[in-house]
Amino acid sequence: MKIYRVGGAVRDKLLHYPSHENDWVVIGSTPEEMSKLGYRPVGQDFPVFIKPETGEEYALARTERKTGLGYGGFSFYTAPDISLEDDLVRRDLTINAMAEDEDGTIIDPHGGQRDLEDRVLRHVSEAFDEDPLRVLRVARFAARYAHLGFTIAPETERLMIAIVNSGELAHLVAERIWKETERALCEKSPDIYIKTLRDCGALKKLLPEVDALFGVDQRADYHPEVDTGIHILMSLQQAANYSSGAAVRFAVLVHDLGKGITPKDILPRHSGHEARGVPLVKAVCDRLKVPNEHRNLALVVTEFHLICHKSLELKPTTLLKLLKSIGALKSAKKLDDFLECCLADARGRKGFEDREYPPAAYLRQAREKLLEVKVKDLANSGLSGTDIGEHLQQRQIQALQQFKNEFQQN
Repeated sequence: MKIYRVGGAVRDKLLHYPSHENDWVVIGSTPEEMSKLGYRPVGQDFPVFIKPETGEEYALARTERKTGLGYGGFSFYTAPDISLEDDLVRRDLTINAMAEDEDGTIIDPHGGQRDLEDRVLRHVSEAFDEDPLRVLRVARFAARYAHLGFTIAPETERLMIAIVNSGELAHLVAERIWKETERALCEKSPDIYIKTLRDCGALKKLLPEVDALFGVDQRADYHPEVDTGIHILMSLQQAANYSSGAAVRFAVLVHDLGKGITPKDILPRHSGHEARGVPLVKAVCDRLKVPNEHRNLALVVTEFHLICHKSLELKPTTLLKLLKSIGALKSAKKLDDFLECCLADARGRKGFEDREYPPAAYLRQAREKLLEVKVKDLANSGLSGTDIGEHLQQRQIQALQQFKNEFQQN
C-alpha cells in the first residue's frame, strides 16, 4: 500500500499558489483494508475515504469507462493492481495529473510540469471529451490562472467545442453546473470563465440569457464600451477587485439580463430593462438551483441598480422604499452587498473604472439616520396597532428629508 498526494495540491505547490486542500490516492489497497486502518468510507460511486484526523479525502486508485451520457455516465474499476499511472491518465488536465510521494518526488507522466512552466491548460488524453463537465472545469481553471498568463491549448479548445457540439452538456445536472460556476465566480478572474464558455459555445447552452447580451448595443454616452456583454465582463472584473463573495459576483453577472430582450425598435436605449430582467433572473436561479442568498441579492440588484445610481436625486419617500426593498434597515450586510454590485456596474464601463461612487456613502449615511428613529419611542407615546406603523413611516420620511437637506448643505 502506497499513498500519494495528487491533483490540485501538487499543482499549486509547484506554482507557489495558495492552496487549502489535499487530495490523496491510495495504491495497492482495498476498501476492507482502508476501513480496518480507521478510514471512514464516503464514496458512493467509487471508494473514497476520509481520514478522521485530518478530514482529507483518500481515494483508491481507479480506472473508468464511458457507459452513458453526462457527468455520471461512467463505470469505475478499482483493485490493488491499479497503478498510479493508470489513475493519473484518467484525469482532465496535465497540470492536474501529477503526484507527489512521501519523499517529495514528483511523478509526472504527462508533462504537467512543462505545461505549468509554459502556462498552458492541456488535456491529458482523448478521453477528455467523454466528460462534459470538463468544459466547465477548464473554463474555471482559466479563470483561476489567467492573471498568471495561462491559456488553453488549441487542441484542448477544439475538444471543448466538440463536446459542446455533441449535445452532452444537456445531460449535466443543475447542481454540477452551479457548483462549477459558483467556484469559478470566486476565482481571480471570473470574467474569463464566462468568456471561455462563450468562446467554445457552451455559454449559449448553459446560460443563454447571459450569452444573449453579447452584441447588444447600449448608448455610448453611458457605456463607451457599447456592447452589453463586454459591460458584464468588465463589471465582473470590477466585482473581483473588492468582493470575494459568490453572491455579489453572481448578481453582477445577471443584473442586466433584461437588456438581452430589449425591443429592437428602441435600441440602443434600454428603458425598462430592470423589470424585464427580473423574470429572467428567476428563470436562471430556478434552472440552476441557485441558493436563496444569491437569488435574493440578484433580484434586488436587477430591479434597483439604476435607482441606486440616482439615489442622491431621490425624494425621501422613494429613498425609504429603496432601503426597505433591499433589506437595508434589517441588515447592514445586505446594503453592503447591494452597493458592491452597484459599484461594479457603475465602474464596469470603459473609462469609468476609477470613478468615485457617491451613492455608496449616501445610502449608508441615510440608513444610519433611519436607525435613529425608534419604534419604542412611538409605543411609549401611547400609539398602538397600525398607528405605530403610519407614524413610524412619517418620522422616517422626516428624518430622510432632514438628512437630505443637511447633505446638500455640506
